[in-house]
Amino acid sequence: MRLRTVLSDDGGSRAEVQLDGRWRATLARDVGTLVTAPNWRSGPTLAARQPASEGRSAPLVTAPAKIVCCGHNYRAHIAEMGASSPQFPTLFAKFADTLTAWDADIALPGPADAVRLDWEAELAVVVGAVLSDADPETASAGIAGYTVANDFSVRGWQRRTSQWLQGKAFDATTPLGPDLVTPDEIDPTAGLRITCRVNGEIEQVGSTDDLVFAPAHLLSYISEFTTLRPGDVVLTGTPGGVGIAAEPPRFLRADDVVETEIEGIGLLRNRITPHRTEINSAERNGKETR
Repeated sequence: MRLRTVLSDDGGSRAEVQLDGRWRATLARDVGTLVTAPNWRSGPTLAARQPASEGRSAPLVTAPAKIVCCGHNYRAHIAEMGASSPQFPTLFAKFADTLTAWDADIALPGPADAVRLDWEAELAVVVGAVLSDADPETASAGIAGYTVANDFSVRGWQRRTSQWLQGKAFDATTPLGPDLVTPDEIDPTAGLRITCRVNGEIEQVGSTDDLVFAPAHLLSYISEFTTLRPGDVVLTGTPGGVGIAAEPPRFLRADDVVETEIEGIGLLRNRITPHRTEINSAERNGKETR
């Protein structure tokens, strides 16, 4: 089963489900809300479906209570960063304001040379059950599905301290989508190809079977210290090939186009736009020359 979230003309949003090759609207405002309903795969929320109308893209989950992310979780990425294999998951959090649509523009949060915006292709998990101190088998059964994310990282801020939060929490820098694919259709432990391209050039390529901590293990571990609930999101880490690890390091600039793709799930396509002060400066210079 595939699900998505779209924005409606009235300013709201709605979850949609793909049935027999056609998208159908549900009563839920987003996929995160949809999966909180009992028996959501076939329950009354889906029974009230209507043919989908045109809508604009939205983050797959619009207001999760928790977004938990894992760093240093692909063996290839650990190696390129010169780190040792972790005994426990390296975790940090994001806020709901970081999320944006799969095809949204990503604005540089400052001058490109100062912020050093980097790409991080990621498999994301949407939680579909209440998980508290869950074992891996229970955690696996509590996965609503998988989607694609890019943890665009502001390295200029991330490297200011030993804590990563400030480089990971800028508003509208984490596209999530386009679809949620349920576990009966895909299995990341079997190895799904994950790719990130910048202006058509492959920068990252890996497989989800290179994860140190698989999705069920991550959810089980997180649930030992905080309860995960339907609609929460867990990002599982990025494979090798990030810009900061290149020789010399490479970072994103205005007009770059970043494509993030995971086999069997879908593709994000995000254009990088200038920082607002740069746009204002260009507008002022344009007026002065007229």
